[in-house]
Amino acid sequence: MASPSQPVWQRSAEGHRQADLGDGTYLNPVLAGDYPDPTILRDGDDYYMTHSSFDAAPGILIWHSKDLVNWQPVGPALEEPLGIVFAMDLVKHNGRYYIYIPFMKAPWSPPLPSFANIMVIHADSIEGPWSEPVDLHLGGVIDPGHIVDEQGQRWLFTSGIKRIRLADDGLSTIGELEQVYDGWRYPDDWITEAYALEGPKLFRRGDYFYLVSAVGGTAGPATGHMVIVARSKTIDGPWENCPHNPIVRTENEGEKWWSRGHASMVEGPQGKWYMVYHGYENGFRTLGRQTLVEPMGWDENHWPVALGGDLSLPLPKPEGEVVPHGFTHSDNFTSSSLGTRWTFFGAAASEKARVTFTPDGLVLEAAGSSPTDSAPLVQTIGDQAYEISVIVNLEAGTEAGLLLFYNNRLYLGMGQSESGMVTYRGGKASHWREPAPKSRKLHMKIVNERHIVTFYYSEDGKSWKRHGVRNETSGYNVNTIDDLQGLKPALFACGKGTATFSQFTYRGLK
Repeated sequence: MASPSQPVWQRSAEGHRQADLGDGTYLNPVLAGDYPDPTILRDGDDYYMTHSSFDAAPGILIWHSKDLVNWQPVGPALEEPLGIVFAMDLVKHNGRYYIYIPFMKAPWSPPLPSFANIMVIHADSIEGPWSEPVDLHLGGVIDPGHIVDEQGQRWLFTSGIKRIRLADDGLSTIGELEQVYDGWRYPDDWITEAYALEGPKLFRRGDYFYLVSAVGGTAGPATGHMVIVARSKTIDGPWENCPHNPIVRTENEGEKWWSRGHASMVEGPQGKWYMVYHGYENGFRTLGRQTLVEPMGWDENHWPVALGGDLSLPLPKPEGEVVPHGFTHSDNFTSSSLGTRWTFFGAAASEKARVTFTPDGLVLEAAGSSPTDSAPLVQTIGDQAYEISVIVNLEAGTEAGLLLFYNNRLYLGMGQSESGMVTYRGGKASHWREPAPKSRKLHMKIVNERHIVTFYYSEDGKSWKRHGVRNETSGYNVNTIDDLQGLKPALFACGKGTATFSQFTYRGLK
């Protein structure tokens, strides 16, 4: 039996971890894997959340919950790729849903270029259909935060922290961006990535408007990134900093969760309040920034305070109906799961035309000359150890295979073609020539045991051959390659022709 300091996650039928421990408590993360920059909306007794989806297409997966712990996918809100989208704000106003979306066209580098922009999509129902993106023409800023002032006027706050007035329909702006808040300054000797005042999320409670933002940088040192709060009795300020700032921060590398920040605050079931934010798991930055929920309260002066304590331990679960959590990772490909289980990485607008779901499996049309430019199909997972496998059938002239994919510059795995197997390591073809059979049909398997990654292949799915090279992948993370992603299972096909993938299986390992 586990001791209180060593809690055990609940496991799904596939073995992937779930936060709800089934005994009235939960153990973070509530969404395991690369689900960063959460934006959460309370809509009556329902809660909806979405996250940065970056290069994914379809993108902007919306989740639904009744208790803030168990989350069920609703579906993607953005069918066609827009660029690199991140740090959105999901809101409801006058019965209509809006998602304010910052995006960039790659490649880019700081400072924020003029082609960083903010768009908005809207829908009458959270399930959609969602509108085409509407350009707000707000170049050079990111991280929108929507708020309605005391006169009922709509505003959008951005990184900086700046603001601009919105038209009543929320689909255009009035006036110019103006600087309204300069942040809270932490001591200069704190070890952070950068100051980076960003991520404004606003709400009204009692006599005050509260402005929740992030400073300290998103990755870098474990003790960077934090949550700060300011408030004002009017949307025009002045903004008074919270005496408890930062109300969330990783103080040392011994903690379970690193770089905690980018919070939204929400009133949960029974009138209790919670913060929803992201963090890196100690030792597993490869999984990306995962979604955490921490209880919070209010002091006698109506300032927020964090109540979670040691987030490596279980916490009392909010009351509320339990919805089925998550989705299965295994896939027989008889019907489409694009936008939930699978998304394209770095897709062009026509990418979905490359995929056909058939009784025989997923038929993927080849693109590019290697995994780098093939726009592979990826899926987000959140376990420290897991096993994936798939059957690959090739047409002549096609190379296809199974990867662990971080981005198009960093990945590893196997590619099979008529001429044999190509081994990929470090985002490129390796010098290693694995003596796999030159077959158009091959079973492939990858096992990731807490960063120790082993490849296997088989002609019949019964007798497996271990690949001659093992890999250590702890360095496949943001601080290696300066890209906010996670290491994910992927299917790719490049060259000419098509590849048919069948019987993709996932199994979380304890």
